[in-house]
Amino acid sequence: MGRVIFIGAGPGSADLITLRGAQRLATAEVVLADALTDPALRGFAPQARWIDVGKRGFQASTAQARIDALLVALARRHAVVVRLKGGDPSVFGRLEEELQALAAAGIDSEVVPGITAALAAAADTRRPLTRRGRGRSVALSTAMSREHELNAAAHADTEVFYMAGRQLGALARRLREAGWPDATPVQVVSRAGWPDAHASRHTVASLAGASVLHAGRPAVVTVGVGALPVSAAAAALRDLPQGLDEPQACSKPLTT
Repeated sequence: MGRVIFIGAGPGSADLITLRGAQRLATAEVVLADALTDPALRGFAPQARWIDVGKRGFQASTAQARIDALLVALARRHAVVVRLKGGDPSVFGRLEEELQALAAAGIDSEVVPGITAALAAAADTRRPLTRRGRGRSVALSTAMSREHELNAAAHADTEVFYMAGRQLGALARRLREAGWPDATPVQVVSRAGWPDAHASRHTVASLAGASVLHAGRPAVVTVGVGALPVSAAAAALRDLPQGLDEPQACSKPLTT
């Protein structure tokens, strides 16, 4: 009986994996990899058999039940099986279901954390998710519920929505319905953590226009205090959402 190691590959380029993650990956006999993990990570485990079990929204994806079954079957035949997940395994990574399947089969497991997309988006744009005095709380939310309805309620000073790339127009409507003011700052970053990361800043009222800028690219949406540029934050935070810059887009990470 082998063991399964869940590794957070980070949000983009292979060099964003943690040192522990790279070390554990090098021991793998089999790797079950997510769709958004960097192919360059194969270089860390060239001896391993790599199996694509990717999931992408609105596209053909590997069924969760099949992934669970593969993990159990492979762990019974190999000493080390790695489940390589984009970002961090514990953040919208279906980690719970896979841990439950292994526990039910009596298979040992380990979880190695990774950098999640919200942190990569904040780093790419130099816009901290927390700010002294006003930005004291951050919430990570999925834009999709199990019933495929957008969840846009305000939970924190800074709200980060995952898996919203194809629903920016709908997310804008639901933010307004949930009570977010039209002038609330919003940032969209697609392919955060990659060399071709693309960032644009908007307000709730203009968010729908980001759909064209980020078409076909996985994106995270930051709403509230964490979407403010640092240079404008001091004035804007005194009376959010007044004092914001005009919405604009850029093809490179935003500067402060």
